Amino acid sequence: MMKPSLIQFGRRVITSSSSNCCLLSSASSNSKLFVAGLSWSVDEKSLKEAFSSFGEVSEVRIMYDKDSGRSRGFGFVNFTSEDEASSAKDAMDGKAFLGRPLKVSFALNKVHREPLTTRYFNKETTFDGSH
Repeated sequence: MMKPSLIQFGRRVITSSSSNCCLLSSASSNSKLFVAGLSWSVDEKSLKEAFSSFGEVSEVRIMYDKDSGRSRGFGFVNFTSEDEASSAKDAMDGKAFLGRPLKVSFALNKVHREPLTTRYFNKETTFDGSH
């Protein structure tokens, strides 16, 4: 299976693979944080508790591996306000949480797009133009 590739355009990142394509855009004002460096033992309750001191947390999602069920080491924390998210980002980025330093940044917004069409060569056509 082919891994998706990332292309960065200024403040936007485009990811593509043979099966789909979507656009990831970063917003300068955002209330959703991307949190990386999570210990495998972190659960959504403990992550919410760690970020709740900065404001009202509306949602916490930790991403898990489909096969093993173990945490993939990152997740998302949503705040009800952009100011609270910004305060949490500034305070928690680099801070140790359950023995591991966190990497906290504003999450990229995923915009779903139709898959790009690819050109397929006719099976009878060769690269030198002959048939």
